[in-house]
Amino acid sequence: MNYEEVHAGFIQHHLTRRTGERQGRLERGHLHGEQLFARQVWWELMRSFDHLHPEYEVLDWRGRSYFADFAWLPGYTKLLIEIKGFSKHVRDMDRQSYCRELNREAFLLGLGYPVVSFAYDDVEQRPELCMHLLRSIMSRFQTAEAPVTRLKLAEKELIRLAIQLARPIRPKDVELHFEINHRTAVALLRKLCEKGWFVHLVRGKGERMVCFELTHRAFEFIR
Repeated sequence: MNYEEVHAGFIQHHLTRRTGERQGRLERGHLHGEQLFARQVWWELMRSFDHLHPEYEVLDWRGRSYFADFAWLPGYTKLLIEIKGFSKHVRDMDRQSYCRELNREAFLLGLGYPVVSFAYDDVEQRPELCMHLLRSIMSRFQTAEAPVTRLKLAEKELIRLAIQLARPIRPKDVELHFEINHRTAVALLRKLCEKGWFVHLVRGKGERMVCFELTHRAFEFIR
């Protein structure tokens, strides 16, 4: 089946299972930005709409209904996805609306619903970037099809740590994060250098400071 047939079936599937405002919201709310994301990002990445829910209703901190553009709900995972246009969400938003949006996202995160927002311009003009970012996020929730070794999990976590630090990583950073000794931390970093995911740097003039910097190949590994 082609995209149009699968997408039409996806929307019809949810329409037939809703009534009242939930049904009406899906009929009115699944517009150009959401459809563009479904086609150019989600479909290209997943080739399926399994576990994806359009115009998904949750309650905000005031007990009022809020409809996220999409919710991805495989098993215990709960991820909300928003497509935000510049006009509605930046240029034309007043201070009170801005506060409400931030409060809502903080409240939902506290309930275990992290909100991932994509700019409409990126969805339209840079869908590959959106796919890359979404793949990285979803990889934290997806269960691998094959058994994953503890070493592979540690390697992925080390790469994520380096991304979070946003600077070359030191053996000391690894020691503190994993609660391991210096020798083990250095061995793990050198192993990733051999795989081409880090490069070894030496800084300083007198007393040398050894650190390791991510390569572009590392980002491919955590997808």
